[in-house]
Amino acid sequence: MIKLALLSPVAWRTPPRHYGPWEQVAYNIARGVAALGVDVTLYATGDSLSPGRLEYICESGYEEDRSLDAKVAECMHISHLMERAGKYDLIHNNFDFLPLTWSRLVDTPMVTTIHGFSSPRILPVYQRYNDRVHYVAISNSDRSPLLRYIATVYNGLDSKQFTLREYPDDYLLYLGRIHHDKGAYEAIQIARKAGRRLLIAGIIQDHGYFSEKVEPYLDGEQIVFLGSVGPEKRDELLGGAYALLHPVNFEEPFGLSVAEAMLCGTPVVAFNRGSMPELIEDGKTGFLSGTVGEAAELLGQVASINRRYCRERAEKNFSLEKMASGYLEVYKKILGV
Repeated sequence: MIKLALLSPVAWRTPPRHYGPWEQVAYNIARGVAALGVDVTLYATGDSLSPGRLEYICESGYEEDRSLDAKVAECMHISHLMERAGKYDLIHNNFDFLPLTWSRLVDTPMVTTIHGFSSPRILPVYQRYNDRVHYVAISNSDRSPLLRYIATVYNGLDSKQFTLREYPDDYLLYLGRIHHDKGAYEAIQIARKAGRRLLIAGIIQDHGYFSEKVEPYLDGEQIVFLGSVGPEKRDELLGGAYALLHPVNFEEPFGLSVAEAMLCGTPVVAFNRGSMPELIEDGKTGFLSGTVGEAAELLGQVASINRRYCRERAEKNFSLEKMASGYLEVYKKILGV
């Protein structure tokens, strides 16, 4: 039996109560590989849930307890695992680049899932440990030519948490961080151009952007801001939507909300950037567009999409089970078992 230490971030609880995509994926990996017989110890916050053992040094996430210093919490959290590294066959890092700097100080091999690059400036850290750490990409589009990868494993979701709705309402949905990168402003302009109602759900990550680009359009009728939503409300909103809008302004590494929408049978209209062509089957589970005007026009074709097919394709490609089997193969390859 493989003894795995799985390192999650400590910004939020694992799994998150509302927002926290990396924490959600880390939890899904833990659940999935534990079901396949891996002995999992999850390193996360003390209020986290784990399918195996839970190790922690931070009682709660620093985004939920603002009395904590984020750098101190992260430093203590990573070292808590690394000081125990010899107890495990493998370390699975879901905590970005900081744990890489420990990789030559411990004998236990490390696999790191790269959940996107926050900036090109962090690439030198990944390059420095190319010969020591095994990298996994979450989409083929997010691979850097400067790094060596052992695999691409798409993020996976628990399909049972998402309900297929074959007969939706007529509103559009934006679900994600309120930030320029995610395109909340563009989603509003698409909805206005199409003359459709838009519900906006997500945490405000950039308050200046919200004040300048989002708030002026909120009228409580056509454009409605709901704030952050938890899992049950997310399922309800996604399932009831005519379409999810995902007009991103950056090279999206994956896009959990896109897979979540399709698990509810809801088509996605997205800008054709980053991983979107890997997630969306153009014309079958949604549409890829290049501009606000094109996206607004494509909304007229959404009714032709088979929502049951959206669900079936998402289950096949982006389920927790599919992801877990991919990671188990990675673990076996690293360990030679």
